[in-house]
Amino acid sequence: MQHTDQDYEGFSGTIVTDPANPGPRPGVLVFHSIAWRGPIEVDAAERLAAMGYAAFVADTYGRAPEGPEDARDMMNAMNADRTELRRRIEAALNWMRDSGVTNGKHGAIGFCFGGKCVLDLARMGEADVKAVASFHGLFDAPGWEVAETIPTSVLALHGWDDPLATPDDVLGLSKELDAAEADWQILAMGGVGHAFTNPAANDKVGGKNYDARATERAWAATAQLFGSVF
Repeated sequence: MQHTDQDYEGFSGTIVTDPANPGPRPGVLVFHSIAWRGPIEVDAAERLAAMGYAAFVADTYGRAPEGPEDARDMMNAMNADRTELRRRIEAALNWMRDSGVTNGKHGAIGFCFGGKCVLDLARMGEADVKAVASFHGLFDAPGWEVAETIPTSVLALHGWDDPLATPDDVLGLSKELDAAEADWQILAMGGVGHAFTNPAANDKVGGKNYDARATERAWAATAQLFGSVF
């Protein structure tokens, strides 16, 4: 796969494409977890590129965190200012729109905090954003006024035992998406916690544990959705 680093509006990202599949193609943004851009996001981008998409590993922090506490501080700052987070999400989308790499159809995936980012992207009501997939994301709505209708297909890939997204949160998301007349799916997997795509997550008691089966099921659902809308 071809990796090309890109700077945009004070942020840094990486566009990943398959040289064997040249020319404009649908573009998929990849939004990072609390830990910033890392192997999970890069591996996801390579998987997407192999599926025929141009994948852009985006940045919502502006710099690499100096450690776990610094990463948490930066994530908390974005959680406290969802309008600024929206601006950063839009900056990544606008870079992809102007890149010349895509065919004008876009989507997004995100992990944990990045899962919240892709739900916020859907809430913006952008017509060219055809689908988003939130991997063990967070479901709380932003403070800004969301689009009256959401044209984006939404897929939430959720571990039912996730302590950061309770059954009440799942119900709340379903009601929100219904109100916006969205095309939505929630794949809730039993016995699965938060961070199920992260091989380093091994705190089952704390509700954060890797699950290979859930990861593959989540990716299969994502591939099916993207294949149907692009």
